[in-house]
Amino acid sequence: MSQRDYYEVLGVAKGATEQEIKKSYRKKAVQFHPDRNPGDKKAEASFKECAEAYEVLSDAKKKAIYDQYGHSGLSGRGYEGFQNVDDVFQNFGSIFEDFFGGFGGAGGAGMGGRGRRVRYGADLKARLKLSFKESVFGCEKDLNFSKSVHCKACDASGCAPGTSKSACGTCGGHGQVRTTQGFFSVAQTCPACRGGGEVVSSPCKTCDGKSRVTDKKTMSVTVPAGVYDGIQLKLGGEGDEGPDGGPAGDLFVQMQVEEDPRYERDGQDIIHRVAIGVAQASLGAELDIETLDGDEKIKIQPGTQHGHHHKISSKGMPSLRGGRRGDFIVLWNVVVPKKLSAKQRELMEEFAKTEKVEVNGDRGFFGKFF
Repeated sequence: MSQRDYYEVLGVAKGATEQEIKKSYRKKAVQFHPDRNPGDKKAEASFKECAEAYEVLSDAKKKAIYDQYGHSGLSGRGYEGFQNVDDVFQNFGSIFEDFFGGFGGAGGAGMGGRGRRVRYGADLKARLKLSFKESVFGCEKDLNFSKSVHCKACDASGCAPGTSKSACGTCGGHGQVRTTQGFFSVAQTCPACRGGGEVVSSPCKTCDGKSRVTDKKTMSVTVPAGVYDGIQLKLGGEGDEGPDGGPAGDLFVQMQVEEDPRYERDGQDIIHRVAIGVAQASLGAELDIETLDGDEKIKIQPGTQHGHHHKISSKGMPSLRGGRRGDFIVLWNVVVPKKLSAKQRELMEEFAKTEKVEVNGDRGFFGKFF
């Protein structure tokens, strides 16, 4: 028997958007779901047919092949669709949870069919203070924080020694409670056991039945070179350990880089402002400049203007992605003295008389100064 067109099966046009295809499939899945049509083979076949259509039309590559070659194009590439309803639930378990909040049914789409859900521990956040220099070169720093860890006294079971958990009386050990309205059935996480399917009758005295205790931890954090203020490092599996022996969440460490009055960051470049006198700017000089890599002897060129800079290549901030460092920029700030001695003033006045530079009526620096 020939297969129906997948667009026809879902009741959408060939140019339908991804959202329109998903919306239509949702309606069809509700209509033909085995829980709503127990024992109805025709509805079961329609349910499987809709799932096949959705799997193809929601996948860009399969959809492109189908649009060009039809069903034969897919079968020629090894796609044979779903053989039974169990395959549908196995392939679309997560989407049924999105659609129906845990809608179960034949084939085990619900919690009971897949087994109890593993409960992960919570993610944690912490802050780590760094000096400006530590952010440039990276470092190893100890981080102190508190987290939930599995209780060793009860081996994370929550039960007192010699006792064990019993099946939850509310959900019968399934971890979910089901509400039925006519033929429509909705499964939700059991509020009594929170999806675990079991309850603690005799709680452990150390953890009070919670299976976890709070512990203070100290761990060494490797800070990579080039981090900036506010960036987070993810340390997988270092968060709270999960309830009932479940896996741990993650730890996110936020960097707090302290300001340094000598330096400022501009992308991968580091700017260092250096004050020089009028005579140094005019005549030139040689200064020892403190960089993050040590002192550098730098020449001030005669006639240096306020705001001019000197670049030291590859002595700036490293890139987190690797590669060369940025530059270290020395920015010259020419400082005019607020007060002059009698001798200084005499010399300045003599110089002002000889100053001949005029630009657009400007009498020059010293001419204006006096």
